[in-house]
Amino acid sequence: MSAQQYTNTLANIFGPDLKFDTRFPPLVRTTGLLGNGAAVAGVSDSQLEQYQRTASLVASEVTNATHRTFLIPCKPKDDKAADAACAGKFLPAIGRLLYRHPLAPDQSEALVKEANEAAVRFKDFYAGLAYALEGMLLSPEMLLIAETTEADPARPGHQRLEAYSLATRLSLFLWNAGPDSALLDAAARGELQTPKGRARVVEMMLASPRVESGVRAFFDDMFGFDDFATLSKDAETYPSFTGATAADAREQTLRTIVDHLVTNNGDYRDLYTTRKTFISTALAPIYGVPAGRGWVPYEFPAESPRTGILTHISFLAVHSHPGRSSPTLRGKALRELLLCQAVPRPPANVDFSAVENPKSNIKTQRERVNLHLANPVCAGCHKITDPMGLALENFDGSGKFRTTEKGEAIDASGSLDGKAFTNVVGLGQALHDHPSLPTCLVERTFSYGSGGSVTDAARPMLAYLNAQFAASGYRFPTLLRTIALSTAFSAVEAPPAAKNEARTALKSSAK
Repeated sequence: MSAQQYTNTLANIFGPDLKFDTRFPPLVRTTGLLGNGAAVAGVSDSQLEQYQRTASLVASEVTNATHRTFLIPCKPKDDKAADAACAGKFLPAIGRLLYRHPLAPDQSEALVKEANEAAVRFKDFYAGLAYALEGMLLSPEMLLIAETTEADPARPGHQRLEAYSLATRLSLFLWNAGPDSALLDAAARGELQTPKGRARVVEMMLASPRVESGVRAFFDDMFGFDDFATLSKDAETYPSFTGATAADAREQTLRTIVDHLVTNNGDYRDLYTTRKTFISTALAPIYGVPAGRGWVPYEFPAESPRTGILTHISFLAVHSHPGRSSPTLRGKALRELLLCQAVPRPPANVDFSAVENPKSNIKTQRERVNLHLANPVCAGCHKITDPMGLALENFDGSGKFRTTEKGEAIDASGSLDGKAFTNVVGLGQALHDHPSLPTCLVERTFSYGSGGSVTDAARPMLAYLNAQFAASGYRFPTLLRTIALSTAFSAVEAPPAAKNEARTALKSSAK
């Protein structure tokens, strides 16, 4: 479970007013997504200490005098003694939400016993309750997503997720949090294992405000915004770029995405041509627009070069060097993040002296990358990144618009797979029209939702999802719905032994 999923889950259970600092170990990005890296989990001793500190803080907050009056549904007979009846009302109910399935009777009994023994030891009922709750928050059943399968009655020889595992997968996918009580109730009734029942539940989930958290989490992952954690800019070169700028740049793009895709149910491709966004006080100096209070909707005028999220500070600043822009980094990001096309790593023996010589006469980034294009060792990779990235050269490494670089006029012309354009507006339109833009989103979304890299066996499903996505006018909620309702979302490949047993059973029944 990611730090944000952990935080969202606790906020849904205990309320958003609980404040705690969640610092979990970073996940490994796998096939373009951090979410895929979560599929393989390992916890070291130092990482376990981080989890323990968070669990202790949360347990103390829940049981303190400020919060326990409305979070704990009963009062002990004596605050200084154990009370099995009150602990028995709180712990199993909370455990069902934390563990994402009902607790077995022996689990509930063990938790109550643990709370009672701690209450006697500390001579404080709430200290005992906090002790038991801390253990629950630190439990592998809370921190790790362990999916359970069962035989699929509709498809002999195949496995499917059992109801509570499916509820968890749906909730993490659509809400970026563990399932709530209503979703667990639907799982208990067997509703999620029927097409009609799952359709009703998915519609309920998509109509919930929590879907915004799910959409934000997915695009934050897809666009690699975790890089903001280590983003730094040369203060002398870019004095307007501060820590607040970086935080708000990330937020601006996510707000724009949610507003366009969820609130207005817009065409996904239009994210790369829309002039509508949001501006904060910290962003206004770089964008050169009047500053308002807080976040305010803003639409760049028709003559502005700001068109689409590629011209947001978030994309431009993250994919640049600390002291200068980078057509190569930007072009590489366009290829890999948005078109799902891998760019090879540079050879180990590349000579960078020509482009890194501080005494050279190179004035513009176009001149700099032309040196790479002229080098046969470098040209292969740079031909697929630089012609796109150069179209963004009217924006410096902080994302601020400019028309010259070191006194030279900037040439922002470029091309994308044979489509030539003269500036960033043309790049946005070329990207909008590129067939790989929506198919990349489909692949990333399916991979994110199913929790693993796309296999060859999933290619027919991707073809179906692409067709449905196009038919919907590239509406993202429709894509989420189609994935969540698909058999592939809940199906699990059976091990070879199970397949052989199924084949034997079928042959026997046919005789």
